[in-house]
Formats: sequence, structure tokens, C-alpha cells
Amino acid sequence: MSQQKTYWHLLQQRRMPTEYEIVTSKLLCYTGEGFTGKRFELEFPLKDWYRRYQEESPLVCSSWEKFRDPRETTYTKYTDLQRGKEIFVDGILDEIALTGYDAHLRPAWLHTFPRVVAPFRYPGHGFQMIASYIGQMAPSGRITIAAALQSADEMRRIQRIAYRIRQLQLIYPGFASDSKTLWETDTMWQPLREVTEKLLIAYDWAESFVGLNLVLKPLIDELFMKYLSDLALLQDDYLLGQIFYSLNEDCQWHRRWSESLVRMAIEDHAHNRNTIQSWINQWYPLAARAVNTFASLLEDTLERSGTPPLKSIERAIDRYYRDYLQAMDLEVRA
Repeated sequence: MSQQKTYWHLLQQRRMPTEYEIVTSKLLCYTGEGFTGKRFELEFPLKDWYRRYQEESPLVCSSWEKFRDPRETTYTKYTDLQRGKEIFVDGILDEIALTGYDAHLRPAWLHTFPRVVAPFRYPGHGFQMIASYIGQMAPSGRITIAAALQSADEMRRIQRIAYRIRQLQLIYPGFASDSKTLWETDTMWQPLREVTEKLLIAYDWAESFVGLNLVLKPLIDELFMKYLSDLALLQDDYLLGQIFYSLNEDCQWHRRWSESLVRMAIEDHAHNRNTIQSWINQWYPLAARAVNTFASLLEDTLERSGTPPLKSIERAIDRYYRDYLQAMDLEVRA
């Protein structure tokens, strides 16, 4: 048997493959497209799970290996990118600690922050778990890599919010100690808790992807990373706005790779558009209720605190989301 090159499966391209192509293609050994060319070889219960929720998913493709992350993210590239972002956020957090920044925050903001920001750690963990599941069940190594790194980004967001809360607790003992109770009982958070928990039991890998990356995350990320950042600026907490700006860069990549996957799937098989649209129709009402409830109560909270509310949050997010879907030839249906 002649010795094979490490990229023998890419020789048909008749050119030197890129690093991204070499380290991300044909990775999975259980999809029929991996390096073995087979699915599971042994009979055991997990095989049936993959058959039902991966192989028999209504979202189909002649070859999921066609997908390419537009950023061509490898583990090495990811760590290089995130190192720079983490240095930036670390600098902000150090500045907060060294300058006594927290001692000068407005009392109204110190009252608002624990209710509208701190409990986000809980849905954040839900987003992280769903992204991890998508990566586990995905039919291509490249999708697995993108989803796994998205999961890492979600953990980064949780950790940075938690770190910020701890900084405030050092100045204000007991600050945001009721976050779990608010997540479980506050009317502001219950629609988001409902849709997050229901997505955690959406087992078809593609439905899970659509529900999270095409519906819930774009709406929630826009609300929290943009409009809560604007709110922080209105309350003179400009450094939190800078942290959210960095975290939002991660969210923008999640949207780009998701859009690339959808475009590829629809181009490969026209019926996929109807499949994806049906899942959007199913999950959008729950996600929209979560966003609208939060936006409405957020505006009420600002009004009671004497701060001019951010105008038309719901309409602005709706316009943004419709444009996002339209770019993929999808839509919001009433």
C-alpha cells in the first residue's frame, strides 16, 4: 500500500489545500463522510440516537463537507483572536479595580443592574449547552468545530458577567445575590426561561441549530449586547458597554457562520428552505415574546428610575431580525 499524504482526501482539488481545509475536513468517524467513510460499526443505544436526530433529520444535504466557516476558524486561529479580545477586556476590568470606578456608579443603575443584567448568566448557560449539543450531533466536522467554539464564546460571556458582578460585590456586599431567584420567578425572565428550556429538549440537530442560531440568539444577542450596552452608557457605566462591545464581536461571528451554513444547505437542496422556515415559524413566537416582554419591562424600569427610555426597542430589533432572515431568503411570518 502506497503511503498517503495527510490530505489525501483533498487531492481532487488539484492544489495545495489550506490549513483550514486540512484540519477541518472529514473529521467525524460516524457520519459516513468522515475519514472512515462509515457510520457506527457497533450496535449500541447511542447509534439509534444519532440515526434519529442526525441521519434522519429533515434537513438534508448531498455532502455536509461543503460547509465552510467564512472566518475559516481553526483552534489556533480562535485562540489567537480571543487572546487579543481577552487582553482588551482584562484591561477594562483592571481599570475598574484600580480607579475605584464602581464607587461612583449611579444608585439607579446599581438597582437596575441586578435585575436586567446579572440573571443573564442562566440563559447564557442554556445557550452554551445547546451550542455544545449542536456540535455533538452535527453531521460535519466543520459544523462541529464552529458550534464548539461558539459554546466556548458563550462561556466567555458568562464568565465576564460573573466577574463583573463579583467586582461589584466587593464594594456592595450581597449585590445581585438574588439572580437565581429572579431567573426562576421574575416576570421579565420567564418567557426567555421557557424558550431556553424548550430548546434544550429539541433533539434534532438541525432544529436545535435553527431554534438557537437563527431565532433565539440573534434576537437576544441584539437586545443584550446592543441595547443593554446603550442602557449602560445612559447610566454612565461606559466600561460595561465596552465589555459588551467585545462580547458582541463573538455574537456577530455566530450569525455569519450560521448564515453560511443555511445558504449552503438551501443551495444544495431547495426543499431545505421550507424545512428551515417551518422551524423558524415554530420557534419565533416564543423567542419574540421573550424579547418583547424584556424590552417592555426594561422601558418601564427606566421610566420609574427617571431615565428617558430607549425608544422603540421592539421595533428596532424586529427590523434588524427581518433583514437578517431576508439575507438568507427567509422571513418572519405572522
